[in-house]
Amino acid sequence: MALRLTPYLMMDGNAKEAIDFYQQALGAEVLFQQTFGEMPENSEYPLPEEAKERLSHAMVKIGESELMFSDIFPGQPFQAGNQVTICISTDDKEKTKQIYEALQQGGQVNMPLQETFFSPAYGIVTDKFGVTFQIYTEGKEQQ
Repeated sequence: MALRLTPYLMMDGNAKEAIDFYQQALGAEVLFQQTFGEMPENSEYPLPEEAKERLSHAMVKIGESELMFSDIFPGQPFQAGNQVTICISTDDKEKTKQIYEALQQGGQVNMPLQETFFSPAYGIVTDKFGVTFQIYTEGKEQQ
């Protein structure tokens, strides 16, 4: 079973600018980048025009490390200084569930653990110490 922790930066509409900056300052290499507008459409939740160009997810490599980015969705609260979360990735759905359940004890569920178009199990929890974790199972084929 693989288990990896990656810093995840939540930006307020300027994730592309931050990535450009880190490319220049740190030699970051973009591994993946997708806007909300490039995600599969959901007719029940039409995408507002102001969200389409914001990044839904990006990953860069800096040296031997990876860093993830996303813009918050328009209208979500944003407070500078609180935009760093930790993404815990595993290749085992049961391990994801175990980590999710453990971290929510005394904490707060921000997004229930659920299947998404990009993961068989994904959820967001702020633990009892105020640290926010995105718990992610790699690969749709892992059921």
